[in-house]
Amino acid sequence: MKKVKTFGLESYPAKKSRFPALMLVALMALALFAGCAPKKTAQVEPPVNKVENNATVAVESEYKDSEVEVLEPEVDPSLEEVKEEEENLTPEEHKVLLSDSGIDFNLDEHDTKEVQQYFAFFTHKARKTFTRWLKRSENFLPYVRKQLSENGLPQDIAMLPFAESGYNAWAYSRAGAAGMWQFMPYTGRKFGLRVDWWMDERRDPYEATKSAIKYLTVLHDMFGDWYLALAAYNAGEGKISRALRKTGCEDFFDLSRNNHKLSYRHRLRRETKNYVPKFIAISKIFKNLDELGFDKIDWEAATEMSHLKVPGGTDLLALANACGMKWKQFRRYNPHFRRQVSPPDAESNVHLPVTVAADASEYISSPGSRPFAGYVRYRIRRGDSWYRISRRYGVPVRVLKSVNNYRSNLIKPGQYVMIPGKESTRSFASSKSTRRYARKRANYRVRRGDTLWSISRSYNISLNTLKRANGLRSSRLKIGQKLYIPDNSASKTKLARSQAKAAKKQLVNYRVRRGDNLWAIARRFGVKVSSLMRWNRLSSKSIIRPGDRIKVYVR
Repeated sequence: MKKVKTFGLESYPAKKSRFPALMLVALMALALFAGCAPKKTAQVEPPVNKVENNATVAVESEYKDSEVEVLEPEVDPSLEEVKEEEENLTPEEHKVLLSDSGIDFNLDEHDTKEVQQYFAFFTHKARKTFTRWLKRSENFLPYVRKQLSENGLPQDIAMLPFAESGYNAWAYSRAGAAGMWQFMPYTGRKFGLRVDWWMDERRDPYEATKSAIKYLTVLHDMFGDWYLALAAYNAGEGKISRALRKTGCEDFFDLSRNNHKLSYRHRLRRETKNYVPKFIAISKIFKNLDELGFDKIDWEAATEMSHLKVPGGTDLLALANACGMKWKQFRRYNPHFRRQVSPPDAESNVHLPVTVAADASEYISSPGSRPFAGYVRYRIRRGDSWYRISRRYGVPVRVLKSVNNYRSNLIKPGQYVMIPGKESTRSFASSKSTRRYARKRANYRVRRGDTLWSISRSYNISLNTLKRANGLRSSRLKIGQKLYIPDNSASKTKLARSQAKAAKKQLVNYRVRRGDNLWAIARRFGVKVSSLMRWNRLSSKSIIRPGDRIKVYVR
């Protein structure tokens, strides 16, 4: 073939080189056509309850990972997991399964089969988890059942927190529901629960129980049927109402059978379809714990609680210290608080054992209990650091991190922190000057074994007076530390010591007799049961026996 020279390069004749060029042009045309052709878009179902989802993101984004406990997988197991243990039921378990559940459930074969699957799951594969739930529930079951009884609801509704969270007050779902009763933020607020930067009352076992009872009462009044009320609690009243209207069904089980007739958007989710059978299975197990080999519920295990109101801006960490407990223990009783300060704009509920209620009341009534009544909610900006914020507002870094429950030195733009306001900063400044003045006129040196409480008792002054006089914010002391004890002149010191000796002479070491209890002993000596428990370091679970010695301070 003859070659042709073009621009100094060898090539073949033009006629033979057209094919590759034509192919190139064709490919470019196809690409251009594809780019101009209308694109197909996937059909995306619009999000349900968009406002609630946004609120959830806003609230949950401010939680630290340490505060969140994800729902245990056994709360909402897959259908395959539930079906696995169906064939493993023993004759005794079958007998329990066929027993009455307590709310007059009347199930046909299809429904009974679903109940059987959950019954087998919780008594076999998830048995350890269910045992843990039972133990956890002992702290709250007596209160829940009492509230149900007072409001005329079936006692079986006390099983609902098992189905929702395993009786876990700290639990959060992926959808943003929280607490023992798994309220969404919008629904929680609607029924009186506060959900914001300061606190999340969905995690308050006592207040959330009251709100859940209100909600369930509304649902039962709306549908006139407990099956539908329970389904609506899970899916929402709007979802159930629409499904009933579109199918013409009148009860939950009929609706569940006809669910496939609904459009995809209006169908009940798998979780809702299985919600009532799961609830019935849990109810049957709970009523037959002994027959099924579970430990019985200890109805005396719950700590006797006192429910108090604290004013806005109360220092909760100092309150915990005044009650002789660490912050972690205080949070265990009060999981709804998200800061170490109560919301400055309103009273808040605090739940504490009755044994420390007197100490808590004394602290709450003291003038120094509200150092954070004024505050600034500050949004962190790019380039901020704890040190920079500290310099800007005149608050020590240690205090800033403590008030906001932070241990890390890292902060991110967009987060919020609480800055003690004018009253708070004045409180810190006055504490500093008080400590400086107290050291100048100190009249007592701390010795080995001393505590603020023992010193206050020795000199017959209150613990709060001693702390305020020395500008102390905690109860920690160091050997050799100098303290100022008010009115510790020579004559008054002698008087205080003589009064302390007189008080000691009035101590009675009472020997417990057969038939005695703390209430009877307290009544005999005219003192409070809580005082007896404090003097003898007893709790509500303590047992006294004939021959034991009980300290009683008789005045």
